[in-house]
Amino acid sequence: MAIVFQKTKELTDKPTHYCPGCTHGIIHRLVAETIDELGVGGKTIGIAPVGCAVMAYDYFSCDMVQAAHGRAPAVATGVKRARPDNVVFTYQGDGDLAAIGTAETVHSATRGENITIIFVNNAIYGMTGGQMAPTSLPGQVTQTTPYGRDVSYSGFPVRVCEMLSTLSGVAFAERVAVNNPANVRKAKAAIKKAFTAQIEKKGFSIVEILSTCPTNWGLTPVNALNWLEENMIPYYPLGNFVDKTKEGVR
Repeated sequence: MAIVFQKTKELTDKPTHYCPGCTHGIIHRLVAETIDELGVGGKTIGIAPVGCAVMAYDYFSCDMVQAAHGRAPAVATGVKRARPDNVVFTYQGDGDLAAIGTAETVHSATRGENITIIFVNNAIYGMTGGQMAPTSLPGQVTQTTPYGRDVSYSGFPVRVCEMLSTLSGVAFAERVAVNNPANVRKAKAAIKKAFTAQIEKKGFSIVEILSTCPTNWGLTPVNALNWLEENMIPYYPLGNFVDKTKEGVR
């Protein structure tokens, strides 16, 4: 019988701890497949965050470094500068990257650090119980906004790709989603381009991935996918913001 699909060798056999319906597992697979297909498994170093993906070091087969909360881009910068021939990526949620880690994200981007960031945006703090995140939508109900996010009090959500796309050091920035098979394929292509930008020494690359959190959204897995499409994508439109992969190597 022909094998049509099998787990990539860049993922371990350890069962993940994620809630049922969480799309972190899909994103892990896409990153791991990209590492495998680009043939960089033996030279890739990942930076694990604080958040739902804090134990990513158990799931990827490549070398992993655990960073303090929000500091993954700074840690990645140090690793990449010390080992410039390695492929270095961070895997971060919206709280880790866009709240406590905003400065590290922005300044590594504006310096054009030759690293890749995988940014998982599920519009809520997942690991700590569902509080409002920097990316929570206007009117979104969370543990700390029981009547919905009031932008007159809490401000507006941070659109990370739009913000970073204004910085000259960014070589690639794209927002994707993993709510259906077509979008999963587009997400895989974007992740591969982001890693390629780093391999070609183009500078900072980021893929923002709209993801679900059924547990903290209080929805079934299927309804969470629908909520993402109906609410998150209109506010966070999918698409490419920067792509310097076709330009000459700097």
